[in-house]
Amino acid sequence: MLKAWSGESIKDDSFSAGQEACSNALSQVNGAANLLVVFATVNYSQEEVLKGVKLLAKDALVVGCSGLRCISNNHGFDKGVAVMAISSDDIILKSAVGVNAQKDSYAAGHSLAKNLVDQATAVLMIFMDAVGVNGSAVVRGILDGSRKNLPIIGGMASDASTFTKTYEYHQGEALSDAVVGVAMSGKISFGIGVQHGWQSIGLPVTVTKSEGATIKEINGKPAIKFFEEYFGAEEAKQLYKPLSRICYVYPLGMSVEGSDELLIRVAFVANEKGELVCAGEIPQGSQIRLMLGDYEKAIEAAQEAAKKAKQQLKGATPKAALVFNCAARYMLLGKRADEEIQAIQSVLGGNIPLIGFYTYGEQAPLRGDVGPTCSSLFHNETMTMILLGE
Repeated sequence: MLKAWSGESIKDDSFSAGQEACSNALSQVNGAANLLVVFATVNYSQEEVLKGVKLLAKDALVVGCSGLRCISNNHGFDKGVAVMAISSDDIILKSAVGVNAQKDSYAAGHSLAKNLVDQATAVLMIFMDAVGVNGSAVVRGILDGSRKNLPIIGGMASDASTFTKTYEYHQGEALSDAVVGVAMSGKISFGIGVQHGWQSIGLPVTVTKSEGATIKEINGKPAIKFFEEYFGAEEAKQLYKPLSRICYVYPLGMSVEGSDELLIRVAFVANEKGELVCAGEIPQGSQIRLMLGDYEKAIEAAQEAAKKAKQQLKGATPKAALVFNCAARYMLLGKRADEEIQAIQSVLGGNIPLIGFYTYGEQAPLRGDVGPTCSSLFHNETMTMILLGE
């Protein structure tokens, strides 16, 4: 039997907030759990939050990460702790950590997979550092170290929009420069939802020179010229400041071989050379388009993601929802951000325990499709979620 419940706390004291959120989560699973997923905003002492959680965790596996903003049930909060307690006799859980992700992101993902994933693994949930880490390379390393059709779901840890330090949790420790993974196998029913909702507004252009997550040239011109041609040189100057409004309202859509779905990339800052530094890889030769963000489309996308995840349960009863939503979507929606979460709950029935956080990048299968053709990728500005059911 699968039992799950969520707890939250907005207490000022870090230890007390962790303890209260954990206590609330455990209250409906008979005080014991196999897995505790924890998200805490960075205006707390991360170590103290985890001490509060561990005081009550008993033998539960404790994982999670820091967030710019956390989500619980049908709302978000700028300061708080959210905990999901999951108890099941049928789900087998294993965890591991990939280290030195900043130095070699691919190797961190590859070693994590080698130490954790086997053929019985049904789905892998991950939490990775964001500062100096190539999220696309982490995902590629995991798939190369396991199997190409492995469903991966998770998010890059975030901080208070400073991109200075994020935290990944594993067994009561607040780590940095790491990738934490939880492999789930056994008798498990799950569904994954992935939807971004952005609309393309321009003709495709070609990335003629790039390196990792940096676009150097588009159609043979300095990359910044692409935005200058749309908005003018003065408006495009916004991009020289990280996470300016122009970058998250007008992300880039990258074509993916074999699919008509565009993968979203955020050009979050331009450097002094006029190169665009993105939050995920854009390989040289990629076709990209300018995309437009819209309030209503973003909220509809959240609802569609929930519908897809629920459909994948194939009649099983939803018991828990974990949401990995992009920080840029929160910046776009502002005061309307909670409408995304409420749209999800309208699909699930409103009483399903749900927690999540706002990420610096999401990991999920393209379109949320799982099975033999599953293709897990690194996303930006995309609503991703996993439902656990029975």
